[in-house]
Amino acid sequence: MRDHGGNIDRATALWGGEDWIDLSTGINRQPWPVPDLPPHVWTDLPTQAAKSALIEAAQAAFSTHAPGVALAGAQQAIQLIPRLSPSGRARILAPTYNEHAAALRSAGWQVDEVSRLVNLAGADLAIVVNPNNPDGTHHPAQALRALAPDVGRMVVDESFADPVPDLSVAGSAGERLIVLRSFGKFWGLAGLRLGFAFADAATVAQLSEMAGPWPVAGPALEIGRRALADRDWHAVTVARLSAETARLDAFAASAGWEVIGGTHLFRSYETPDAIAVRDRLARARIWSRIFPWSPTWLRLGLPGSEGEWARLEEAMR
Repeated sequence: MRDHGGNIDRATALWGGEDWIDLSTGINRQPWPVPDLPPHVWTDLPTQAAKSALIEAAQAAFSTHAPGVALAGAQQAIQLIPRLSPSGRARILAPTYNEHAAALRSAGWQVDEVSRLVNLAGADLAIVVNPNNPDGTHHPAQALRALAPDVGRMVVDESFADPVPDLSVAGSAGERLIVLRSFGKFWGLAGLRLGFAFADAATVAQLSEMAGPWPVAGPALEIGRRALADRDWHAVTVARLSAETARLDAFAASAGWEVIGGTHLFRSYETPDAIAVRDRLARARIWSRIFPWSPTWLRLGLPGSEGEWARLEEAMR
């Protein structure tokens, strides 16, 4: 099922009201502060120079020299990758973000979901989300690099890796290893629709051709370039998120929930009844994430202000 967090329209349709706190996604609710932008980014078509400047900033931020392409979110890369080669047998380390399997099946791939990293070996295309969404499972970079020769091509989705750069294999991206990075989650600007794919030059050229001449808007190119270079904000944000995940886990423990795992941007919990918990939070206009394959798992993002923390604590009490 192609269900997602962020479906706040469903929340308002079911429970009504306004002033919702959307904790159903892993999006940072204290985003990078967008400055005033020069008028030309709104009025002019995006230039190659602007695209190149953004890729250089992304390469520096993600510690890679591999060729890269900026796209309308990591989601666009997920939809394009199945078309890079004839369909075959894909294996996905699961459970995970469901768009990978959905995009592959739509393109005619045979998709098998496996529960262990070693079981990806032998696939024409292997997919690993690292750190994983929704359970936060992560694999050392050396383990992923060691697996790459045993598959036709491997895609590593690092959408939640910004706070944990040691996990990244972006520096090893190449012909048989495509690395995806998200911008909207950690920098909290998901509406910008910006993400990246790093690989070898030929693969990047294929993705660029499929994406068309202007896959990223001018304001997104400018904001992305500036934000990726703001290392002070990055460091302060990682420290804040580290403290706040512990705070959220403490709230959950007091409610009697068990921590399954998570990342710096979301936490997943074992609850007695996920639907009941979601509905109780929804009555306080707090939207959470449940999963169609589990009656007990519930995921929460991090509140963005002390007022939001207070509302969540009261609703969980």
